[in-house]
Amino acid sequence: VPAAWQRPYLNVFKHFRVEEWKRSAKEGDVAALTDTRLKGTIYRIRGSNPASSYLQLPRAGTQSLGLTGRYLYLLFRPLPRKHFLVHLDVTTEDNQVVRISFSNLFKEFKSTATWLQFPFVCGAASEGTARRGATGAAPADVRWTCLVLDLPSILGLYLSRRYSHLRGVKLCSNLLVKNLCTSDLLFEPGVTLPEARLGALSIRGVAPMPRELAFPVPKGESWHDLYDYIRY
Repeated sequence: VPAAWQRPYLNVFKHFRVEEWKRSAKEGDVAALTDTRLKGTIYRIRGSNPASSYLQLPRAGTQSLGLTGRYLYLLFRPLPRKHFLVHLDVTTEDNQVVRISFSNLFKEFKSTATWLQFPFVCGAASEGTARRGATGAAPADVRWTCLVLDLPSILGLYLSRRYSHLRGVKLCSNLLVKNLCTSDLLFEPGVTLPEARLGALSIRGVAPMPRELAFPVPKGESWHDLYDYIRY
C-alpha cells in the first residue's frame, strides 16, 4: 500500500520538481517547451540514437524513487518517423532490480531474469495505414498517448516475482513527455466524475483521470478521437 504522500496518486514530475534538475538528470538534447494545445510544459528528448539523450529520475542511479503505486502512467508522444526507448527499473520484494523496457526498436518480446523488453506499436490516427500493428519508426501522425502499466501484474506474469516499488525511470530519445504518475487507482481517460459515479466505475476501482494529469479535450470533441490509451 502506498505511503500517505503517494495517495491517491503521485504526480512524479511535480513532486520531484523535474524542471529544477536537482533530483533529476538530463543528458544530450532535452528541452522544456510550452505546448499550447496541451496547456503546459512538455519535455522534448531527441538524439541520433536513443542512448545519447535522456531524462532520468532519480538523478543518481544509486538512489531510488521508492514509488509503490500499482499503476504507472506515462503521458507521452513518440516523435514522428523516429525510434524511442523507455526504461523502468523496478524492485521486487526480494530486492532484485528488474528493468522493464518499451521501444519501437524492439521487433519482439524478450525476457531474462532481470530484463523485460516489450516492442511498442505506435498507434496512428489514420487506422488504414499499413504500418499499424508493426513495430518500427513512429508514423507521421502519431498521437499523444496515455500508457498505463500494471507493474505487479507484469512482474508476476512474466517473471513470477512480487512487485515492491518503482526505483527509477529513464526516458530516452526520441519522444515528447508531459508527465509521469503512479497510483493504486485505475484512471480511465475521457470519463468525467459524474459519469464515473453514474456508471459505478468507482466500485471497480476505476476513477476519472486527475485534471493535472489529463490531456485537454476541446468542447464537443471525444478523448479517444484525439489520443491513444494503451494498457499493459
